[in-house]
Amino acid sequence: MSTTHHPEDRGAAFTGLIVGAVALIIIVLGIVKLTNAKFASHEKPVAEANK
Repeated sequence: MSTTHHPEDRGAAFTGLIVGAVALIIIVLGIVKLTNAKFASHEKPVAEANK
């Protein structure tokens, strides 16, 4: 196994980091959107029941 680092490795590493971060953000936002859509039809508790 080679441990020699090449200058072009840095560009690929940053590209992978950025693409991975963007992919994670998209996945998390998708999950939040789907979860909010699922619970949007639930009724809110009535405030008068607490009196």
